Amino acid sequence: MTTPTSATAPSRAFTNGSDEDAVPGEDTSEVTRLFGERLQAWKHAVGYLEDYITATEKVQHAHGKEYERVLKSVKDPLKEGHHFDQSLGGIAGMFENIRSNTQGISNQHYDTAKQLKGTTLPIFDRLHTEIKNKTKELTKGAGKGSKAVDKARNVTQKHIELLGQHTASYDSTGGKMTATDDPYVLQRGVMYRLNRQIQEENNNRQDLISVQNSFAQFEAHVLQTIQQGMGQFMQVVNTQAEQTKAMYGDMVGTTQRVPLDFEWNGFIQRNSTVLIDPAAPARSTSNINFPNQNHRSTQPLIAGSLERKGKIMRSYDTNYYVITPSKFLHEYKTDDDFAKDPVPELSLYLPDCVIGACAGQKFNVKGKDVSKGKLGNTFSMSHELQFKAHTSDAAAQWWGIISKAAGTVSAEVPAASTPTSPVDSSPVDSKHPAPLQTQGLEKKNTIGSVTSPTSAKTAGPTPISAAPASGVAGEPGKY
Repeated sequence: MTTPTSATAPSRAFTNGSDEDAVPGEDTSEVTRLFGERLQAWKHAVGYLEDYITATEKVQHAHGKEYERVLKSVKDPLKEGHHFDQSLGGIAGMFENIRSNTQGISNQHYDTAKQLKGTTLPIFDRLHTEIKNKTKELTKGAGKGSKAVDKARNVTQKHIELLGQHTASYDSTGGKMTATDDPYVLQRGVMYRLNRQIQEENNNRQDLISVQNSFAQFEAHVLQTIQQGMGQFMQVVNTQAEQTKAMYGDMVGTTQRVPLDFEWNGFIQRNSTVLIDPAAPARSTSNINFPNQNHRSTQPLIAGSLERKGKIMRSYDTNYYVITPSKFLHEYKTDDDFAKDPVPELSLYLPDCVIGACAGQKFNVKGKDVSKGKLGNTFSMSHELQFKAHTSDAAAQWWGIISKAAGTVSAEVPAASTPTSPVDSSPVDSKHPAPLQTQGLEKKNTIGSVTSPTSAKTAGPTPISAAPASGVAGEPGKY
């Protein structure tokens, strides 16, 4: 029996270039349908053999009856038989031999029909059932994976379209929008869903590769079973006659000469543009581009880690902060887009906020958390948030960018940075600290320059200039 030889690897692979589509237009169920059609072809081929064996069994049974009719022609004793010697070796003995052999031929046809039905036909019947089960396995396995990929791609496409809508409205509205509609936030949401989509695509890809590899072994099993069944068929019909033996032997010989991988290699060559190349690398978000990915509204003015004093424990916690061109200050736990959906823990709309003076590494910002949307913004209270940068230069850079976007710039320094006067002996209420003074204060547009309060009240938000150079080499605007 021949052994399988290596087939030419399929040339089709998932897109892995440097400029990929986030949602490919390919049909995820194309490979599954192709394998389903191939299983259907094998099932029909086995069905043909079943029909062939069944028809042969019926013919053999009919031949048995016909030879019984032939036997009746020599059943009666010879007329004028007394003219012939009744001992063996004579004419009477010849006819007795004819009757005996004719009865044996009839019985042989009945036995052949019985063996075809009881031993040869069940081989192909079981193989037919195995192919049906393989079809169900393909539908429930790879078929479900394709549906999961389609569902994930639809979710990604919806969020990409949502990002497109709000990046388009960014310029028309002058950058004024809600925190949830901030293109920066929406882009991070797209990255989260794109990552989940790619995981589904890669999982489905591995499933299809496993199915593709298992098909080679399964087809070898199918062909081996066909060869076994045809060999059994030859043994049964070989007792009929020497003439039919030559014909059936040629058919089975032709079947036995078919290599186990002959059909598989032809299948690979004919469908090389559809099947998956197992050597092709998996998809990665680093190689994918999508619409509005690099829109200026999605690029932060400054981003990095800051420490913020807690309201209860009064200790500093480190978080990841971003100032976007939409004049929002967003707080995240980390800068990881893939661990979970990157929704801001806190969002401040800077034109509605007041920023105090920068004292060393510290500065304060007073405003409302608008991360809960319009309704949450209505009922939220203003809080004074105390920030601490890693260095004084970093604090000055953050303060400079925030002060350009803030509605009011105060000259009040953080409380922890102002020493207590030894002359002032008045008691201080620790539960009700003095509010941040914002009336009559001048707004600072840049570090070291002051403008009048009137100039700080503009008709609407204006885009913020790009962030100044970072103190860390190679990472502008990050700490």
